[in-house]
Amino acid sequence: MKRNGSLLMNKIMLQINTGLVPLAIMLLSIFVIPPARAESANTDNERAQIVQAFQQQHIAAEKAKSISLKDKYRIMFILGVTLLFLVLTTGGLGVAMVVYGKQVFVIHMIFAGLTMTLAVIHAIVGMVWFFPY
Repeated sequence: MKRNGSLLMNKIMLQINTGLVPLAIMLLSIFVIPPARAESANTDNERAQIVQAFQQQHIAAEKAKSISLKDKYRIMFILGVTLLFLVLTTGGLGVAMVVYGKQVFVIHMIFAGLTMTLAVIHAIVGMVWFFPY
């Protein structure tokens, strides 16, 4: 009888242990053993250096994209010369049409449209690049 009783007791203990072991492990991992936390390797000084490096990269990228003042003047000069050519051509076509009776109305209107477009572009570029002096 002792043998059967001890076998039964072993089965009961085994069932209790198999049910409680996962629960005990879970409770230990949550409450007793503190959660594993990654050590913060970056101190405030290291963080500031990282941010400063990104800012320097941004400034260098912006500087690489920017146009020098000499190039801006050159672009504005080319736009101005082209605009002057278009204004004179449009005026010449208008005079040829009115004074000499030439049939150049369509060409005159095309040049007038190009002149106005380039005038607006020239004004916008000048305001964006040079307005605040």
